[in-house]
Amino acid sequence: MKLWEKWVVGCFSLLLVASMTMLLRQFYLENTDSAPKRGGTYIEGSVGTIRMLNPWFTVENDVNRDITSLVFSGLQRYNPFTGNVEDDMATIKISGGNHIYTATLREDIFWHDSTEETPRPVTSDDIVFTYQIIKEHGFPNPILQKNFRGVEIEKIDDRTVQFKLEKPYYFFKSNLTLGILPMHHLENIPPERLPEALGFNLMPIGSGPYKFRSMVETELSTEVTLEHFDDFYGSPPYIDRVVFRAFPDYASLLSDLRNLDGVRHVPRDEEGRAIIPNRYHTFYYSLPQYVALFFNMKSELLSDNTLRLALQKSINKKNIIDDIDEQVIVDTPLLEFAQEDWKYQFGPEAAQGALYESEWHLPEKVRLQHLQINSAKNVTGNLHPPQSIVLLDTGAQLTVTGSYAAASSEHLFLNNVSVTKTDTGSWTVSIPTDGSTGSILPGENWVQLTESGGDILDTFILTRSTNKNDFMRLREEEKILTMFEESKGSGSGISVSDLVIDEGIIRMKKEDELQGIRIRENGTPLKLHILTSARPPTYPKVAEKISQQWREIGVDTEVEIIEDRSKFEEKVINRKYDVLIFGQPLLDNLDSYPYWHSSQVQSLEEIEEEGESLGIKLDANNLSQFTDFRTDALLEQIRETHNPDLRKSALSQLREVFSEEIPAVVLYSPTYVFAISNKMLGVDLGKPSLHSDRFLSVHRWFIKEKRSFRAGKSWFSFFPWLIKLF
Repeated sequence: MKLWEKWVVGCFSLLLVASMTMLLRQFYLENTDSAPKRGGTYIEGSVGTIRMLNPWFTVENDVNRDITSLVFSGLQRYNPFTGNVEDDMATIKISGGNHIYTATLREDIFWHDSTEETPRPVTSDDIVFTYQIIKEHGFPNPILQKNFRGVEIEKIDDRTVQFKLEKPYYFFKSNLTLGILPMHHLENIPPERLPEALGFNLMPIGSGPYKFRSMVETELSTEVTLEHFDDFYGSPPYIDRVVFRAFPDYASLLSDLRNLDGVRHVPRDEEGRAIIPNRYHTFYYSLPQYVALFFNMKSELLSDNTLRLALQKSINKKNIIDDIDEQVIVDTPLLEFAQEDWKYQFGPEAAQGALYESEWHLPEKVRLQHLQINSAKNVTGNLHPPQSIVLLDTGAQLTVTGSYAAASSEHLFLNNVSVTKTDTGSWTVSIPTDGSTGSILPGENWVQLTESGGDILDTFILTRSTNKNDFMRLREEEKILTMFEESKGSGSGISVSDLVIDEGIIRMKKEDELQGIRIRENGTPLKLHILTSARPPTYPKVAEKISQQWREIGVDTEVEIIEDRSKFEEKVINRKYDVLIFGQPLLDNLDSYPYWHSSQVQSLEEIEEEGESLGIKLDANNLSQFTDFRTDALLEQIRETHNPDLRKSALSQLREVFSEEIPAVVLYSPTYVFAISNKMLGVDLGKPSLHSDRFLSVHRWFIKEKRSFRAGKSWFSFFPWLIKLF
């Protein structure tokens, strides 16, 4: 065979092999299905601190809660795909007029330290221990303690526990999502010392899908490794290991990005946009929480419903969320409702209208009314000054003339200066401007004509200026007044909205120029103190936008942004604000009672310690200091009734109360960004109620996959498939 023939045969053979390979691949993909395969490690980065990996103490630490959500299981669990709280470790039966919750444990639940030699099943003793210790004096988590106040917990048998409530509580099942803890590791520790149990809190033992393996400190982060728990009772996860890396800041996290499969909270740039690496895809999600302006109803200024309505109507929420790169506008604190079903409308004209009849007036309007009164005064009576505005330097004399027609006495005085009678029955007088008796001083002057007995015959108002520019401005103001008077009732001409105060004198407003700050009749300006924290960085931006929007309706603001968290909390606890910009989380139960019931208003409790009485402020979540008997009754009904129709009716009524009373203006629900590597498959967050809820579907996540032929298919099906293809 010649060389060129060999080349042709070789090329043909290669082409044949390549074609056959492509056909075999096509056949395989068309006739097989992909399925997850166990194996692999998922590494997630976040900014935060690893402190206590204990479900009792993770309320305010999301990084720790992420880890504990995989290590521990609860009697119930939130389903992010249905939005319901469902059975997990136990089935729940409700009885006794919704007062009694009976939990029956599964039989196949074991602690992570269980072995074949020493099996350690989860029993009702562990359940009673977990919840009963929360009720003990000295337990260091008062927020969690509130959830079980008045709840009796009783062991029925090794697998059954009963919770007896003082009164029905619709949201109680949500309280049972708390991770259950092992009694055999913690029963001998006093409640107040539990945070010090580092042997357990940093090396936890639970019953969840993953068990604790190690915690190490690296140059960049604190690293916690969890590994697959083979005896997990639920759907087994495919991923063998989950590694959490907690970084001190985003700069450290980004420097290690190439080694991360997921980023818990994607950082944002200076413009508020998420910084998303190329090899990641992202999940945008919001939680059942909102950021709002809480009006302090105990503030003297904000006790006025008219003012609160005006402040609400003047807020352009779309403008705010666009500025801070948020997406979800929220109009009601009752998140059970669809947000589009709401009556709120942005309307600066409506805001101005709400304030029109209030005690707060635009200074332009006050000035106009003042000028109108002066003008009317000057055209009545016997004194008719040829001009109401004069330009006089210090030391000059103002000559005024008049008539004796209305006088019963021939002795008249003008500003205590004796007048001189003329032969024609008129009089004349020169009034000084040097500051002596009867002088015309700079500014407005009441000029009085009196008889010798002191009776006032007439008055007029005279404005003196010593500056030519001011004099010209006052004359222009006089012309504006005339134009305003002539335009009243005509529907044309000028209005208050066309005017602005400039150093106390009215002039025509320039384009986009703001009117003055509203005042009371006594001259007190309308100024509100806005308090917020420096973190998250969106809060100062929101404060700035609100300040701008309120300024447009004549409301001045003092914005206080506090960097230090403890100082901020102190101000909030003591209600040192008129308006607070803050966020409220409702979690999965959407219970609004802690935030709006009058029992949650800040108060003082007298506590005695060693015979000494101490007034101690109790932190409460009703940030608006809102007290309303209708609201209280409806919140109690929503909490207690299990009837869906009654709940819906009560929620609708409560929404109307909020729209009438306006204790707060709800703005938006924050949007969070979770980034995960493209190699991670099966990830779906659903609609989480907590950040850690993304792991509720971890059993669906996988890295590796396998393929298998469909029923009735095999490699023997290739040739029939090939014939059919051609």
